Amino acid sequence: MHEALANLHLITLTPWKVIGLLGTLLFTARWFVQFYATKKQKKVVVPMSFWYLSVAGSVLTLAYFIWGKNDSVGIIQTAFPMLVSIYNVFSHLRQHKPETVRPGGPEET
Repeated sequence: MHEALANLHLITLTPWKVIGLLGTLLFTARWFVQFYATKKQKKVVVPMSFWYLSVAGSVLTLAYFIWGKNDSVGIIQTAFPMLVSIYNVFSHLRQHKPETVRPGGPEET
């Protein structure tokens, strides 16, 4: 998977680099989700989608650093935040009551 998909000026895109870039995009998108949720509720909130994007972005970025680049610094830098994100998702799922949809509920505010 190290064959070039495209050469754009000085950037060579390989399948692993596309996976790494997609992981970085997902990991970055979480901040926009958090900003939108905070703006909408007019208080600081961290929605579950923040953590889901964190896990998905970390998994793809970690795969890139393990198999695409074989970079131990990138592996260490990505693995710890991924473990924290996974912990937060499981903690939420373990303690969270199922949401009920009702007229005038929180989803309509």
